[in-house]
Amino acid sequence: MSHPDHRLNLQSLGTPRGVSSVASPHGVGASPGDRKSKNKPMRGKKKSIFETYMLKEDVSEGLKRGTLIQGVLRINPKKFHEAFIPSPDGDRDIFIDGVVARNRALNGDLVVVKLLPEEQWKVIKPESNDKETDTANESDIPEELCRRRPLPLSPKGCDDSPDVIIEAQFDGSDVEDGHSNTQSVVIDGIQKLSVCVPEKGREDAGASETKEENALTSQDPRAFIDKALQKSAKVVYILEKKHSRAATGLLKLLADKNSELFRKYALFSPLDHRVPRIYVPLKDCPQDFVTRPKDYANTLFIGRIVDWKEDSNFALGQLAKSLGQAGEIEPETEGILTEYGVDFSDFSSEVLNCLPQNLPWTIPHEEFSKRRDLREDCIFTIDPPTARDLDDAISCKPLADGNFEVGVHITDVSYFIPEGSDLDQVAAERATSVYLVQKVIPMLPRLLCEELCSLNPMTDKLTFSVIWTLTPEGKILDEWFGRTIIRSCTKLSYEHAQSMIESPSEPVPAEALPPISAEHTSQEVHQAVLNLHRIAKELRRQRFVGGALRLDQLKLAFILDHETGLPQGCHVYEYRDSNKLIEELMILANTAVAHKIHRTFPERALLRRHPPPQTRMLHDLVEFCNQMGLPMDFSSAGALNESLTKTFGNDMYSLARKEVLTNMCSRPMQMALYFCSGVLQDQAQFWHYALNMPLYTHFTSPIRRFPDVLVHRLLAAALGYGALPDLEPDAMQKQADHCNDRRIASKRVQELSTNLFFAVLVKESGPLLSEAMVMGVLNQAFDVLVLRYGVQKRIYCNALPLQAHHFQKVGKKPELTLIWEPQDIGEQPVRQVITIFSLVEVVLQAETTTLKYSAILKHPDSQGGGLGPEQEEGSDTEDKQD
Repeated sequence: MSHPDHRLNLQSLGTPRGVSSVASPHGVGASPGDRKSKNKPMRGKKKSIFETYMLKEDVSEGLKRGTLIQGVLRINPKKFHEAFIPSPDGDRDIFIDGVVARNRALNGDLVVVKLLPEEQWKVIKPESNDKETDTANESDIPEELCRRRPLPLSPKGCDDSPDVIIEAQFDGSDVEDGHSNTQSVVIDGIQKLSVCVPEKGREDAGASETKEENALTSQDPRAFIDKALQKSAKVVYILEKKHSRAATGLLKLLADKNSELFRKYALFSPLDHRVPRIYVPLKDCPQDFVTRPKDYANTLFIGRIVDWKEDSNFALGQLAKSLGQAGEIEPETEGILTEYGVDFSDFSSEVLNCLPQNLPWTIPHEEFSKRRDLREDCIFTIDPPTARDLDDAISCKPLADGNFEVGVHITDVSYFIPEGSDLDQVAAERATSVYLVQKVIPMLPRLLCEELCSLNPMTDKLTFSVIWTLTPEGKILDEWFGRTIIRSCTKLSYEHAQSMIESPSEPVPAEALPPISAEHTSQEVHQAVLNLHRIAKELRRQRFVGGALRLDQLKLAFILDHETGLPQGCHVYEYRDSNKLIEELMILANTAVAHKIHRTFPERALLRRHPPPQTRMLHDLVEFCNQMGLPMDFSSAGALNESLTKTFGNDMYSLARKEVLTNMCSRPMQMALYFCSGVLQDQAQFWHYALNMPLYTHFTSPIRRFPDVLVHRLLAAALGYGALPDLEPDAMQKQADHCNDRRIASKRVQELSTNLFFAVLVKESGPLLSEAMVMGVLNQAFDVLVLRYGVQKRIYCNALPLQAHHFQKVGKKPELTLIWEPQDIGEQPVRQVITIFSLVEVVLQAETTTLKYSAILKHPDSQGGGLGPEQEEGSDTEDKQD
């Protein structure tokens, strides 16, 4: 599923005349004073900048022998010269220093690296974590740890209200792939490891290093080195180009008007500094670009890399299209989708021809003889009020002996997707629906998502069901899997279900509920919700007693203007009992199906595993919590969950402290991954750390996730409904890898969409004032969690009106003292001490030229209340399960 390696038959261009070859955020090409670079090539020489890639056979041999290491490349978006791959032993990440060492690989590529000699490894300082908390990396907490699914609706989809409330998670902290979150920072100026004591004259020694650290270094240099060493490497081969090779950016003329290059090429400058600058042919550019370049200074374009020569700092590429003005939601959104390789094109006629052509479609008569008919049962859906792709329904029937028959009924999407068809192929390629703040990019055509497969009320639907006989305590007495036909009696929203849970003895007024079919009553539905709530509470209690972990992070709900689509306000979303009810039932169904397909097809099961946290990062976190006097137990997922639950109270600031610590705990976490059971030999690796389960899969969302479609086919084969999917273990694993890649991209796109809308809100309604809690302290800056909006931002000392600032360690706790300029003449300077968990007031304000926003600290002596829109009530989110 990698991107094709298009190559142009173009002569190697090298560095253009008149442009310096000093490293810049776009590879090379800024002014000489921008940044020192030890990789600077000799001026005027036509020598290679990058190493030739190793031969494929040598790479295979090196990987077998262990002299080479493969991994997914992550580039620090705030420090483009820093890149990392995970260490195979789960230790600290391997560091790749500089553009040259990266050897033309881009963020997300699967690369092969060779370790540098130990004397070239880096000395690091974990306390100086220089991560920009709101934009750092390409992933997020596994959904098993934190449910955060945005709503799938465009604002124009709701006609009964001028404003549409849309959900989206806001997590710029990118922390499923937690190891990339605490990228350790190289201490500039410390020499190679053969010199273990820093030089007396090193820069910034007073600002960023304490006497205690110096004492540690001089008294026990070996201990310091062992603790602070980070393996360093260089890229020698790209196994798979997973980056799309596309970027959003701006177009500029080359600097040297007299050069031959100037007459043939323009310079495409990506907004993402991790992507190099690209030479694009002038013939791709607007006709009047050369004569009127300023007219296009604020126009967004899509550029694509097609080649990158060994002797050129810049890539060669093509200008794909003009998007529109920078700072507008739709052009910016299209740019995000393109950069992350999301296919948002219309479905082809070949794909649409795979769908039923005679509409309205009805279930064929023969299906009734093949399926269990549940149409008379009280079955219903619980979703956000605006949801259209309803893929799960639930039921709860009391039995005479006091037990319950509980059902989870999932739409039978695989019925409509013939294996190997054009529809199957496009769904496999897309792999997931992508939920933006304002719309959804569906995995399947809307006819399937919203009509044929959506479990809309009062219509007959094909489903795949798991039905249990459960005691009131949630103990499983019996379990049944099978294809079914249901007729949902009503479409409840989470708010409807929540009101039923909160009013156990009083009926919810009929006018407050959606229509219910004549065969069932609102009392019957209400009682079913109450019974399921009690069972789900017990299932949840048992899960966490048994050692499960949940790391909730804040997410935003946006209120969009019906006419303009612009955000009018937002609030942090509250996760409630109705969400938890659905979540528990979905986890129960996913777990049951995982065991069933693995028992039947031990070599072919598509499962989902979650590796344990990275050991070195976990050790660092344990040490930090000890230093802060926090009684945290990291011995297991369950122990960590219990620590987070017990350490803090329920007042606002206690919950904020819990949120800060939750963010820290998420950083060592690794990604949850789809895999084929026949590819991993050690079944211990199947374990799901967060859920604390030996086997888990995804079965419950086939409308929006292709792995669920494959699992449906496996379950159907296990039950004798059809043949085993035509995928050998290696082919199944390849598809699993692709689904993992698209899932990560989808998550990042969702985050960037939320970032975009929040930036627009700050621009339109700001500046916004809020209390914030300090999450991390550096020597020149500190990170905060903005409590009102759940966003994380870095505040830089040099952006504040300070007379001075001073960093030190008190014991082992980092502390930053700010000396503010007096607000009035004759007053004394104000001293403010910043430590982790400090409460401060911050102002979020828009930047002038881009759709970005920054945070500044409010002067501790200044007066004035809140700025910007008030919090508004919003709808629920559809975070149902992992």
